[in-house]
This record gives sequence, structure tokens and C-alpha cells, in this order.
Amino acid sequence: MRSSNPVFSRRGFSRDNGYAGFNAAPQAGAPAAGANPYAQGTAPNPYATNPYAPTGAPAPARTGAMTIDDVVTRTAMTLGTVVLTAALAWALLPVDEANLGTSYGIAFGAALIGFVLSMVQSFKRKPVPALILAYAAFEGVFLGVISSAVSTYIGPGVVMQAVMGTMCVFAGVLFAYKMGWIRVTRRFYGFVMAAAMGFLLLMVVNLLFAAIGGGDGLGFRSGGLGILFGVIGIILGACFLALDFKQVEDGIAYGAPREESWLAAFGLTVTLVWIYMEMLRLLSILSGDD
Repeated sequence: MRSSNPVFSRRGFSRDNGYAGFNAAPQAGAPAAGANPYAQGTAPNPYATNPYAPTGAPAPARTGAMTIDDVVTRTAMTLGTVVLTAALAWALLPVDEANLGTSYGIAFGAALIGFVLSMVQSFKRKPVPALILAYAAFEGVFLGVISSAVSTYIGPGVVMQAVMGTMCVFAGVLFAYKMGWIRVTRRFYGFVMAAAMGFLLLMVVNLLFAAIGGGDGLGFRSGGLGILFGVIGIILGACFLALDFKQVEDGIAYGAPREESWLAAFGLTVTLVWIYMEMLRLLSILSGDD
């Protein structure tokens, strides 16, 4: 699976494995499956018998192939882990003045560990469920403390608004994708990845200026610019969701093994966390301006 996330590159559904990859979903009248640029060169493709291939009658589904139910189940497990640990962190790591420093330290330590685990998984050829669930657990701790702080110091309704906003973005992109209003092509992929790289570069520069000069750096995280970049971040997250949906669709169409559903769940979780964080930041800025 090629990257559809601005933070790291996920493995799976790649030419190394012999399954389909991004933008390689079989189409009616497409060349034979052996011409798939993500297959193993000239080696026989074990998943070449897909119902869209123009040669011969459709072959029966391969035993143990990934299904949409597998993706939904693994995604529910991963997101459920995020929600559970976030709720525990909210309850057990208070953000009052006496405990704020400790809670923040634990939260950012958890975020760092989660990032390291995500990078380890991204460089593995196969998904490791334990790594993915551990990433979700540490990410949940970070989100729980940050969300609690926002609820305490900015507004109790902001967190619920961010959750609802994230759900609406997910539902809206899924509906638009299924209706064919969003077409994921190589040009779309290239544009989104280029935009994400530029966005992240600006955020890193802003962080460096904030660390050196104090305050909000170049102002990309507050005021009018903060609102603009918050909206851009959410739009990028929606684009990554479309890429995730495409990758799941390709994996199912080409009969990727069931274990790859963990990678699909991993990618969807990372993207939804990205959208939630951008939504929470945007709503925090808007609430602060009231």
C-alpha cells in the first residue's frame, strides 16, 4: 500500500508483495492482470484471477482474501483502542494547574512512542497487529490529555464538536467516493502528496520559529492564518481518506491476503486522528476568537 498519509509511508499492496497498488484497481477493458505495474515483474501474479480481467471466466475467490468485513472489524478494533485509552487518559491524567505539567509530559511522551511505533510498522513488509494496536493505545493517551485540556481551558463543547466534525468528514468523503464524485487518479495522488509535503514543511518551519523566538512562530497556528491552515489541514485529511478508500478497494479487488486488512485499519486510523487534531485546533481557534 503506498502512502496516503502525510506523516509516514505505509507498506503493503505494493509491487514487492504482488498485489495491486494505488490506482491499479482493475477496470473493464483494462490490460491483463499480468500488466499490473504493481505486480512482481514477470513472475506469475497469484492474485491475477480477478473478475475484471478480460481473459477467461472469473475464477472463484481466493481463500483467505481480504474482505470489507475484515477491514471494518480491524478498523473498529484499532479506533476502539484509541477511544478507550483516550477516555482513560482523560479520567486518570488531570489537567488542573497542579498536574498539568505531568499530564502534558505523559501525553507528549505517548505521542512520541506512538510515532516511533508507526514508523516501525511502516517499514515492515507485513502488518504486525500488536504494533498497530500499541500505536493506537499510545495515540489515545495523547488525544485524551489534549482533548481534556481543550475542554477545560477553551470550552467543554469543543471536543464533541471536533468528534462530530470528524465523523461528518468521514461520512461525506465515503459518500462522495462511492458516488464517483471523487476520482482517485495518479494526478490526484501526486497533487495531494505534494500539498501535504508543503503543509508539513510550513508547520515544521513555524515550530522552529516558535522554539527560537517564542510565541506562535510565523502565526500558522493562531488567528486568521491559523484558521486558514486548519481548513487546509482538514481538506488534506479528507483527500487522504479518499486515498485510503481507494487502497482498500484495490486490495479487495485483487485478493490481497486477509492480514492486509490490519494495514487498511492502520491507515484509516492515522488519517482520522489527523482530521480530528486539525478539527480540534480549528474549533479551538474559533472558540478563542468569540
